[in-house]
Amino acid sequence: MTIAGETIPYRATAGTLFLRGDDDEPRAEIFYVAYEREGVDPAERPITFAFNGGPGSSAVWLQLGALGPRRADVPDAAPSPPPPHRLIDNAESILDVTDLVFVDPVGTGYSRPLGEAKNEEFHGVKEDVASVGEMVRRYLSRHARWNSPRFLAGESYGTTRAASLAAHLSREGLMINGLVLISPALMFQTIVFETGNDLPYALYLPSYAVTAAHHGRLAERPSDLGAFLREVETFALEVYAPALLAGASLPDARRRELAKQLAAWTGLGEEIWLRYDLRVDLSRYCRELLRDEGRIVGRLDARFTGILAHADDDPGESDPALHYPYGAYAALINDYLRRELRYEEERRYEVLSFSVNEGWKWHDEKRFGFINAAADLRRAMVHNPHLRVFFGSGLYDMATPYFASMHTARHLGREPQIQDNLREAFYESGHMMYLHEPSRKKLRADLVAFYAASRS
Repeated sequence: MTIAGETIPYRATAGTLFLRGDDDEPRAEIFYVAYEREGVDPAERPITFAFNGGPGSSAVWLQLGALGPRRADVPDAAPSPPPPHRLIDNAESILDVTDLVFVDPVGTGYSRPLGEAKNEEFHGVKEDVASVGEMVRRYLSRHARWNSPRFLAGESYGTTRAASLAAHLSREGLMINGLVLISPALMFQTIVFETGNDLPYALYLPSYAVTAAHHGRLAERPSDLGAFLREVETFALEVYAPALLAGASLPDARRRELAKQLAAWTGLGEEIWLRYDLRVDLSRYCRELLRDEGRIVGRLDARFTGILAHADDDPGESDPALHYPYGAYAALINDYLRRELRYEEERRYEVLSFSVNEGWKWHDEKRFGFINAAADLRRAMVHNPHLRVFFGSGLYDMATPYFASMHTARHLGREPQIQDNLREAFYESGHMMYLHEPSRKKLRADLVAFYAASRS
């Protein structure tokens, strides 16, 4: 294929790799698709292990959407047309700078437990990191890549996995050169709306504001989106967050004043902000913004709009930003594996496993509270001073909002060893920013620069 005017010969391999127990018997098989550039020395060549999130998602989104050499040709912020769908060469692939291994964790893709092993042995925060870590080690051994520059790339919950995996591997002497965190979800207290947790309300406010601006729900469309968002961010941290922390002690006059300002920035009426005590969660916002049109806004990408099948449906579970591209990606990965890669398999390819997601073990009996993979990331960066980390966020992403990503990066530590190795990039798109052509091109340019810096 051709990337940036250069012809890139490559080898594509679809296969499985066994995870083995203490008795050396296979306990799971992991399905992967690997892309290796030919005509170069593999010992010097970077290798990136990539996976999506969910948990319960295969790696199809990063593989056929952003990083791999072939791409699903789907419309942006609109429903995909009916079959046949098109798979095209991906001019924004990063195969020119790194080999790529797309990993489907157990329960996704064609990966599954074997023998007497059970799903629950792999479907938990720690269990998942251990199994993917074993896959990485075995792949490096089988393909003689132990001295190659090593990277991990994740999207959404895949970033949770990547951050914790970097720390897990470092304890075994397997240091990672860089992490690519796309639509990061590391500190779950920043994105989970629960009674007593006021942090998400402040961190989601800029996402509500940019969404309202996009849909023409503000009195005046901002002429400078960046300046507008900086103003909202400052308000969120310096005015709104302290007011939320005040709770019932906040004077009623001040409460009404804040409701007026929140209404002006979010497109929702003052009465809604007052009714919910200045706390409008994501599901309510998705439902209320375009209620007069009978439409909801997307959770993964607020530029998408749709309708609810039933009035009492949760907008987050009826997300048009997921369902519109879903069918095309599912069809194309199945067709690609069989037609182009000649991988013959009659079993179902689990693009998204909701049963894996619903059965996930989120809590550690030794820990209370929210998952915090940022703590693991900091530990990995302390153990490995050369570890570089890329945060990529979409402005219209309301599953893992960009301001929550900024909050995470700001709370990894003040030390230059930490802050000098962080890179942040923002895109005028959503969770899957690669659906938007300008963002996809910017993402490639940002990643090429990141990989170059990570090797210097």
